[in-house]
Amino acid sequence: MNGSTFGTRFRVTTWGESHGKALGAVIDGCPAGLPLGEEDIQKYLNRRKPGQSRYATARQEGDCVEILSGVFEGKTTGTPISLLVRNTDQRSRDYGNIAQSYRPGHADYTFDQKYGFRDYRGGGRSSGRETIGRVAAGAIAAKILEQLGISFTAYTRSIGSVEINNFDFAEISQNPFCMPDAAAAKRASEYLETCIKNLDSAGGSIECRIDGVPAGLGEPVFEKLDALLASAVMSIGAVKAVEIGEGIRAASLKGSEDNDGFCLKDGHVIKTSNHAGGIMGGISDGSQILVRASIKPTPSIARPQTTVNQDKEEISLEIKGRHDPVIVPRAVVVVEAMCALALVDLLFANMSSQLDSVIRFYKNS
Repeated sequence: MNGSTFGTRFRVTTWGESHGKALGAVIDGCPAGLPLGEEDIQKYLNRRKPGQSRYATARQEGDCVEILSGVFEGKTTGTPISLLVRNTDQRSRDYGNIAQSYRPGHADYTFDQKYGFRDYRGGGRSSGRETIGRVAAGAIAAKILEQLGISFTAYTRSIGSVEINNFDFAEISQNPFCMPDAAAAKRASEYLETCIKNLDSAGGSIECRIDGVPAGLGEPVFEKLDALLASAVMSIGAVKAVEIGEGIRAASLKGSEDNDGFCLKDGHVIKTSNHAGGIMGGISDGSQILVRASIKPTPSIARPQTTVNQDKEEISLEIKGRHDPVIVPRAVVVVEAMCALALVDLLFANMSSQLDSVIRFYKNS
């Protein structure tokens, strides 16, 4: 299988299946000397692990990370970092009724067409549990970015038709939906109760604000910063659309409304607005980067659905097992992680974009 590695200079390979013995990631290209312990990674994994509320799958996984290599005496060594998270609460019997059937909304059919077989136990590599490796690696990328003063604020913007109206940073960690609006979180709870009662699920959207990214990151043609961020976030299984800044709303604006003006403040060039979401011409402009991801409803629902089996017979299927009525809150940290991985990779590439930077590095070393 190709396509399990992300990045060029800061490379991440994820491995493992939903119902295998373990999952994990190998990170190559992390500089030596970064202070790193399992607790740095665990706090990110805790944000995506299951069983934390009634609105997440009841699967009970501790998702405890083990660092197998690449760290010595609390610091990275510059060699590949191998991370392991063991599966402890698989119930493969829940998937017996779909062994020969294609679940609507899942990758069962397409995976079977590509490889000629599939791991029906939770989806194998197509499972959302694959994101464990992304989040673990993203925690390391975020720690690198923290050394450079780059920070993230990721949260749920909407669940179903319920959208936030206010922004209170402290509220994000105070409700099970990662919403920065307590009133919206209450409405989201009521909306999801209706979905659960009707054996249905919900989608939503996630926003990630990135502060401290210097101007000049990204390339003007194929490796645009917004294109690479979009690619990184779109690689998350449940994401169906990505927007930067105004996103699709920009299509309905006039140039006079969408253009960001420039001015001087304390001798520095800044923008008078940020409709572009911190990226112009594929290159960061020094203002806050805003990425928005649209997440589809959880495809595993208990109500009857029409599908076919491998014998090409039309059947009615009810999906059993433990599934999230909404995956948006648990996907917030996944979106953040993929943005962090993309930024670190680009920052490392950007170090050689100007000769003066190369000269300063080697003359001062």
